Amino acid sequence: MPLDVILFQPEIPPNTGNAIRLCANTGARLHLVRPIGFRLDARSVRRAGLDYRELAELEVHDSLDACLARLGDARWFAFSTGGATRYDEPRYAPGDALVFGPETRGLPEEVLTACPPERRLRIPMRPSARSLNLSNAVSVAVYEAWRQLGFDGS
Repeated sequence: MPLDVILFQPEIPPNTGNAIRLCANTGARLHLVRPIGFRLDARSVRRAGLDYRELAELEVHDSLDACLARLGDARWFAFSTGGATRYDEPRYAPGDALVFGPETRGLPEEVLTACPPERRLRIPMRPSARSLNLSNAVSVAVYEAWRQLGFDGS
């Protein structure tokens, strides 16, 4: 499996549904870290994920620590509007994990500080913009990492 996507405490069902669909189409595994702001069987998750739920690998974890322990020695990258490194600068490798925070507040400071500074990544935006939609940010990052991996499995 080339990549893992981790949604830390996701809040908006259609964003998670879109991530399910993205992971099904790219071969990335999706990990959700509790608490989750909705039920996974919510209609809006099903609608956005369509019939892709059966095609995606999805795991739910009680904490980020439990999720990272499950992934073993995986390098992980934290996405934040305040990240110092642009998302396309790292050389991604199979097994890397991309971590995204909740829609309304992003990753908490304790998660960001636990991540090495060079792996705190940002997606460039215009200065007046607040942030990208979560599912759009996940798509941008996954496709860059997958591109670097030669679109393995496509």
